[in-house]
Amino acid sequence: MAEPLLDRARRASRRLRVNGDARAHYVVCGRDALAYWVVRALLATEFQDGRVRITLVVPERPRSDEPDGRGLQGVEVVRADRLDEVTFRRAGLAGADGLALLHQDDVGNMHAALCAQEVEPRLRLVVRMFNTGLANGVRRIFPDSAVLSDASMAAPAFVAAALGEVAPTHFRHGGRTLYVARRDDVRPTDVVCGVADTRDSQQVRLLPADEPVADLVIAEATGTPPGTELAARRLVRARRRRRPLTVLLRAVRSFATRKIGLAVIVLLMVIGVLGWLNGYASHKGWADSLYLTLVTTLTGQDPDPDKSAAEQVMQVVLNLAGLALIPLITAVVVDGIVNARLALHSGRIQPERSGHVVVVGLGNVGTRVMAQLCDFGVEVVAIDRVPEPRGGALARRLGVPLIVGDAALEETLQSASVGGCQALVVVSTDDETNLQAALNGLAVNPELQVVLRLFDGHFAERIQQAFGIGVSRSVSYLAAPSFAAALLDRAVIATIPVGRHALLVTEVSVAAGSSLDGRPLAVVGRAESVRLLAHARAGQRLDWAPDSRLVIVAGDRLTVVARRAGLNALLREAAPPPPEDPVAPVPRQPEE
Repeated sequence: MAEPLLDRARRASRRLRVNGDARAHYVVCGRDALAYWVVRALLATEFQDGRVRITLVVPERPRSDEPDGRGLQGVEVVRADRLDEVTFRRAGLAGADGLALLHQDDVGNMHAALCAQEVEPRLRLVVRMFNTGLANGVRRIFPDSAVLSDASMAAPAFVAAALGEVAPTHFRHGGRTLYVARRDDVRPTDVVCGVADTRDSQQVRLLPADEPVADLVIAEATGTPPGTELAARRLVRARRRRRPLTVLLRAVRSFATRKIGLAVIVLLMVIGVLGWLNGYASHKGWADSLYLTLVTTLTGQDPDPDKSAAEQVMQVVLNLAGLALIPLITAVVVDGIVNARLALHSGRIQPERSGHVVVVGLGNVGTRVMAQLCDFGVEVVAIDRVPEPRGGALARRLGVPLIVGDAALEETLQSASVGGCQALVVVSTDDETNLQAALNGLAVNPELQVVLRLFDGHFAERIQQAFGIGVSRSVSYLAAPSFAAALLDRAVIATIPVGRHALLVTEVSVAAGSSLDGRPLAVVGRAESVRLLAHARAGQRLDWAPDSRLVIVAGDRLTVVARRAGLNALLREAAPPPPEDPVAPVPRQPEE
């Protein structure tokens, strides 16, 4: 760690020599909501007095309607469609303190990182990657780097909401495995601290001053893997209803298109009416009338001049109907075979299920959610409009049925048995499709637990009030604090989502001469802002129950759970004092 810190000090001194600007400089490259929230997180850090400089590199034109940060105040914007040496030099990467590559293209981010290395060899690099298996390779090339996946960070929140539980956030720190749980679901001796009071869904209280009232706690896992005791207690196991007749009827229903089916039905009605009239005119019984109708329709009869005029007319019309019926039968057979094969290939013919979870959208987030639900033993049915989505191969490997279709259509949700599922998780990248799928799911089952991915928090609140959709998540909002902390070289141990809020678990080191140096531990905790989890002297193990009267000294490590604003204030108090500006000597007055 000493070498990267020394590199940053050298860059700061070089900036001061070149342009007299000693502010820390961070370059962020992105084109979606993650870039927006990361820049906002950087602006909300302790650098609120103008000691930070942020350059945002975005495409020439916005790729979607969601904000990407180019409209934020105090941010320098560089527009470029290609991340190469020329773009990075325009962004002032030489001498910068950090670079965040937040595009959704893993290979493109890797190429951009190599180009950035040509401009600034010693650089703090934060890369967004879906395939975190490339992390070791990135770290070998860029020693001072962090590889993060926003999908893997946000997926636990969606999984927990689908199962009706708190987020299965679990992390290892100080020799302990800690996880988030309801206070009633854990033993009192396993509770480490209270996190939030969520009994009033309209007004969630984070880190309340009266800690025992918090129903959401951080607990220690003792003997059982974290979170599995909650899953075993409340998880509703999926049941697949074996109804061969229902599956057969659904297959027959999808055998032909509606237009051909209506044409066949109308033609059969015409043949039936004419056959009855033919039998009535020839004074035949119903059996003879049926025989004559079928033979006349399918094969035709030899003309018979001795027949009455009514019989001759009926025979001619039936022959004409027969000419139309045979091609229609051929069309039904061909169309039915094609539709049946398409239905089997797209997964629309599925047995009835109950107690399962329907996941809409197998992109980065949906794939992670599907995999984690399968790890919990939950049966999953996936829906995606693309025949080969990003998570398609994993779905086949896990045995998850994939229905290809538009989730905004009610018939697609019916194919996934959404009426009997325990939760509908809608995580595609289109807010309009997500909302339509959620509303259609609630129309089928008003008691359905819907987990909705929406970007705009205000829009999500209005949707909650209007339609009763109480669980909405923003992947970028949940992941942005970890990306910003990695860019600032701060170790975020865990992110705890509580509703649409996020709490950070991190470790803060106390610098010599800081505001905390020499003060008691009691000043660290602040109601609804910061809560102290553990304390450790330099070189010693963590104390999980420290005495609040203990005096803080330089080198101490404080493990806290905090909101972003509270953490920023704590970091300012733990930071070393700013260097004093040299004071010009006052000229002495000549003695009289």
